[in-house]
Amino acid sequence: MPFFPLGGFSPLQSSTLTAVAARLRSTPMSVAPARLLRRSPNILLIPGTSSAAHLRENVAGAALRLSPEDAAELDEIGRLG
Repeated sequence: MPFFPLGGFSPLQSSTLTAVAARLRSTPMSVAPARLLRRSPNILLIPGTSSAAHLRENVAGAALRLSPEDAAELDEIGRLG
């Protein structure tokens, strides 16, 4: 079942996602899959990407560890969308 992790808009348009990524010294496109993996480790992510660089960003999300505060902040985006 397709699932966009952060509401019905581009993650790059989210100031919250950008702020969390900056705190983690990462990118929004790494934080988005990290959020999904934190929610449930049995989620199979299939990122859509148009370049090898974007794929590397998506894969980097598997190594990110979100704090409970970061996760709660990102979850709020989904409730607003």
